[in-house]
Amino acid sequence: MSANIITLTRVLLAMVTLVMFQMGFYFRVAALPLMIIVFYMDSLDGYVARKLGIASDFGALFDITGDRIVEHVYWIFFTAIGLVNFWVPIIFVSRSFLVDTVRSMAFSREGKTPFGEKSMMRSKFTLFLTSGRFMRGLYGFMKLFTFVVLGAILVLQVDTGLISRFLPQGFMADLTLFSQFCIWITTALCIIRGIPVLWDGRRYLFDKYFPRELKDAG
Repeated sequence: MSANIITLTRVLLAMVTLVMFQMGFYFRVAALPLMIIVFYMDSLDGYVARKLGIASDFGALFDITGDRIVEHVYWIFFTAIGLVNFWVPIIFVSRSFLVDTVRSMAFSREGKTPFGEKSMMRSKFTLFLTSGRFMRGLYGFMKLFTFVVLGAILVLQVDTGLISRFLPQGFMADLTLFSQFCIWITTALCIIRGIPVLWDGRRYLFDKYFPRELKDAG
């Protein structure tokens, strides 16, 4: 239960940072470390679950749900204020629906989970791309780093004098360009980690049982 409470808290804190990013300078500055805490809590809930011996398949799936909500609200927020191209959240949301549908089918039919010993992934390579510590860490880092860069742009936008006093000319334009580079690197990682799930889980979508289940349901 404690781990699930941490997941819920992450979601609430993410919403709080969105409000803070729309307020004054100091609130926006404070939102940056709070955002880092939100992403740190992603690893904390799993650690707590293992430490207390309460790790479960439901907890793992609920953790993924929390991850989805957090990253999607950030992408949508930064898109709404004009810092992210509208295609980016479309890619992330579409990928999430597709991947999570396959994962849900794998769990309901065979008890397979996204990660761990009962992972639905069928090869070491696809397991590395989706569940490997390196890839998960890289993807998580890039998401956080990208959101922090976008948040920094919001901080500087509310106090343009800070740029003229302490930062070189053209810094804001360079930072904006750098943020776009980070965005598309993160988007590429999102796609790279999503395709193996769809490939290994294609049988759940296209095997001979699926049409019959739809027919029976109708």
